[in-house]
Amino acid sequence: MDCPCVNYKRRAMSETAEHIVEQSHPAAGRTLTGAEIIVQVLADEGVETVFGYSGGAILPTYDAIFRFNESQNAAMPLVVPANEQGAGFMAAGYARATGKVGAAIVTSGPGATNTVTPVRDCMADSVPMVLITGQVARAAIGTDAFQEAPVANIMSPVAKHVFMVTDPEQLEATVRTAFEIARSGRPGPVVIDVPKDVQTQQNVFRGSGVLPVPGYRQRMQALRDNKLSSDKCRAFFELFEASQRPLIYAGGGVINAGASQALRDFAHRFELPVVTTLMGIGALDTSDPLCLHMLGMHGTAYANYAVEDCDLLIAIGARFDDRVAGVPSQFAPSARAIAHLDADASEINKVKAVDWHHVGLFSESITQLTLYGQKHNVGTTPSAWHEHLTELRQTYPMNYDQESDLIQPPAVMQAINRQTNGNAVVATGVGQHQMWSAQYCQFREPRLWLTSGSMGTMGFGLPAAIGAAFARPDRQVIDIDGDASIRMNIGELETATTYDLPVKVLVINNNGDGMVKQWQKLFFMGRLSASDKSLHKKDFIKAAEADGFKFAQRLSDPAALDDTIEKFLAFDGPAFLEVEVDPDAGVYPMVGPGKTYSEMITGDYIATRGE
Repeated sequence: MDCPCVNYKRRAMSETAEHIVEQSHPAAGRTLTGAEIIVQVLADEGVETVFGYSGGAILPTYDAIFRFNESQNAAMPLVVPANEQGAGFMAAGYARATGKVGAAIVTSGPGATNTVTPVRDCMADSVPMVLITGQVARAAIGTDAFQEAPVANIMSPVAKHVFMVTDPEQLEATVRTAFEIARSGRPGPVVIDVPKDVQTQQNVFRGSGVLPVPGYRQRMQALRDNKLSSDKCRAFFELFEASQRPLIYAGGGVINAGASQALRDFAHRFELPVVTTLMGIGALDTSDPLCLHMLGMHGTAYANYAVEDCDLLIAIGARFDDRVAGVPSQFAPSARAIAHLDADASEINKVKAVDWHHVGLFSESITQLTLYGQKHNVGTTPSAWHEHLTELRQTYPMNYDQESDLIQPPAVMQAINRQTNGNAVVATGVGQHQMWSAQYCQFREPRLWLTSGSMGTMGFGLPAAIGAAFARPDRQVIDIDGDASIRMNIGELETATTYDLPVKVLVINNNGDGMVKQWQKLFFMGRLSASDKSLHKKDFIKAAEADGFKFAQRLSDPAALDDTIEKFLAFDGPAFLEVEVDPDAGVYPMVGPGKTYSEMITGDYIATRGE
């Protein structure tokens, strides 16, 4: 029998995540199984791709997806990875590249526990995802049944919210509420644990309704209602007009809230220079003259010195984390005032005391400030500050060993830039290659830069790129990975070729855990404990060919870099390129743990203040 589900999208996505029922649902009143209800709500919520791996406890829902796609012309393709962790990161890559809620469905027990890392990764970086996990039948819960795991207990500390559905009549409202929670306020992952017998039990589909979560909705309503008053706008611009060296410090919250254009308008109207966090890259076009690029542990020297010199720091969607404000008391030491705009009240004064703050929707709040400043003819940032920043750029530019006989990783990033002009989606693993990508790659728009920030999860890059390729078929998608990081989820190479995705996988091979080795050289007297992979036997080219890559090449000649990168990116279909780079190349600048920006290590090719 065909699945009785229908392809019906009730509403458009919005920052408020309110449910607006414009007409009765065509499936309302029908009797559906719990699995069919799950699939119907997914379709209603606009889910276009589901990532997941099957198993006994989730089979009813997988069968419902199969029948839905048969009846709806494959409207919700199911993408099967090599591992459930890959499914979670694919859903995350989809969400990061689009701003929509990523969806993953896995089975019970190990299927669910394999997704703990991507759930935590999404929570740490505020990425909206709904994960549906199968569970043993209700009567077997707590008996150590086959493939049983206490999903709610395991996931609760790492997810935004967890539901365990024990009442079949609540299933429909639960799934709908999960999407509401995932995308509203500060986005995050929501887990729904569904026993197998709940998936098979039949219930009447209502076509509307959510769970009563009054406390959460009150907080969300308060967030939406908390507009910037004229008095608060005036107080902000009093700080601005009293400053001579204002600086915006923009984080991932700006991108997550879809507020990048509002930020750009604000910065341009008042000629405000901008530094971004790792997660905020792309909020401002990296080629914009106002963009000073990334700050923090591996930020540009001129961005960090700008933070040292500013007298007004304006934090927007940023949380003063340890990779940015390693020594909070010494962060922005010359700032006479700090302003902080965020969607999460818990971030205000959490790490750094501020002089002005507002908790509200980003785009609306930033626009309010811009309009107030225009209405009251507020001036622009003093030219002397811009001249000072230009001098910082010229004195402390990014640089590396350009005379080496070995390929230098920054040169690889620059070669990519020459081909993509900052318009490609770039996902990364975690390590040195991630930081070189952040430092040297260009991004014209938000949601082109996909990386694991707070969790720093190795193995993120390849599955995230696959998720992005499904989400953005209009864009070139590149996974810039490391030889150690890609090993973590290398099985997903086959996923790329199975679905014939034109993902370009570039592995920076420096024979080991490059960032760990860099720390060991600097702080552990060069003892390379468990980080040197030069004796490992992985032949990445053979691995890629075995997984179906028709383009699989190794590059070690610097003279062939540009030509090889051009051919690699132009290849029609999945392509794999291993670049053997200088194994001793380091990521600089670097602010050591527990150090201040004034103690920044810039290496041999970037100048340092006082030299």
